[in-house]
Amino acid sequence: MGRSSAVGGYLGCFFIAGILAPIMGNVRPGSAAERPNVLFIMTDQQSADAMSCRMGSQYIHTPAMDSLAKNGMVFTRAYTSNPLCMPARNSIFTGRYSHETQITKNAGPKLDPKEFVSMGSYFQAAGYETAYFGKWHLRYDSKDEQAHGFQTAQCLHGNGHDSEVGDLAAKYVAGKRGDLDAPFFAVVSLSNPHDVCQLARHQPPPSGPIGDPPPPARCPPVPANLDPPKHETDSMTVLRKGYQGPGSKFPVGDYSEDQWRQLRWGYYRLVEMVDGEIGKVLASLRKAGREQDTLIVFTSDHGECAGAHRFNQKTVFYEESVRVPLIVCLKGRTEPGTCDKLVNTGMDILPTLLDFAGIAGPKKLTGRSLQPIALGSTPAEWRDHVVIQNNMSQTVRVDGFRALAEGRMVRSERYKYCVYSHGIRRESLVDMREDPLETMNLAGDPAYRQVLLDHRKLLGDFGKAHHDDLVKGLLANDVGPIPFVTEQPEK
Repeated sequence: MGRSSAVGGYLGCFFIAGILAPIMGNVRPGSAAERPNVLFIMTDQQSADAMSCRMGSQYIHTPAMDSLAKNGMVFTRAYTSNPLCMPARNSIFTGRYSHETQITKNAGPKLDPKEFVSMGSYFQAAGYETAYFGKWHLRYDSKDEQAHGFQTAQCLHGNGHDSEVGDLAAKYVAGKRGDLDAPFFAVVSLSNPHDVCQLARHQPPPSGPIGDPPPPARCPPVPANLDPPKHETDSMTVLRKGYQGPGSKFPVGDYSEDQWRQLRWGYYRLVEMVDGEIGKVLASLRKAGREQDTLIVFTSDHGECAGAHRFNQKTVFYEESVRVPLIVCLKGRTEPGTCDKLVNTGMDILPTLLDFAGIAGPKKLTGRSLQPIALGSTPAEWRDHVVIQNNMSQTVRVDGFRALAEGRMVRSERYKYCVYSHGIRRESLVDMREDPLETMNLAGDPAYRQVLLDHRKLLGDFGKAHHDDLVKGLLANDVGPIPFVTEQPEK
């Protein structure tokens, strides 16, 4: 969908302002020139450390992402709210948890724009010119400006269009040379490195060829946590066996170390490809002279295991799947460096963007603005844990059992606790300080019993406070065994 008509745009603005009036605070006074432009850039399926500024340049080179890190604050413990595309994106754009939106897999109900106000609607009502380029995956009709608030919405469904997205966004930014016009809020939603899904299936990547991998000896090494953790939860074991075994959708279960090395080589090439598209947009911003007055926030919807614990894909609670890049950059104003505060991107990105723009969000937004930290202040207090949600959308059948496990994860300062809806061993507890590669599940160790109980309580309190009904069932009966669903063998 292209630019709305002038009449339709004005009517849409009035409609959106009417929706938001009861729930929004006032915009801080000041001219448009005093409010920053906002550029929100999002990749798909990129792990937190898959940038050369984080892992070095021996196997990957990402100059555009590195330039943002050089001038902005890098949040090193930023976690997706849900490690799957659609749940994560709809949380980011509404600031609400997956159990609230009811979008727990890559499908779900259309969002009520009055209850789940879109990021674009907030900015349009505050006088920003709003635009969206790229992958949609939001549960609003992309053609309904009154629902999502983006006056320009050039949305591309599916993958393989990143070069077009980069060109469209760069052209848009290039036209923003004047500082007397309304400030702009633009989303650049890119598809890669999602094409790693096709690489794992030995299919050509939709975004175009990346070349044949070199011999394994010249590829990145396998991850240090290639093997499953000791005492792994049943849900993870069954998921790996059924979803990634021979003949499955992602047949990497019998991958050799050499094959994992070549897959990781391909994954890094896909990250470099998307970095090139980000570089186009940033170059256009500099050429337009808007670099100093444009806030840039960069993240990804979720990560990619790329061999960690012999998983390809996302949906699981392992670090490579749930921890994502997050950089907040307003050149000349943000404090360059890193921050290890615990962040939930689905909850915290929208309050952060609104805070920089001087827009007061409603009380339903329970996340925290990262603006003070990004500008160099140390908050008097900060959360000591985040809760991540998951409905592993892959239904797998193994040995007469059907597995469709839901789960919750608590990441505290030192530990990670996970609990799943099925299995005999349903819990995991990892000491992330001593075991950052997640090689040992301590949930059954008597020495960690009190730590386990403490994290159960954190999750239980979250469930009550946020009306997350699944939590009560997950923690029932002292987290005893819940068998997978038994089925008759398929004919």
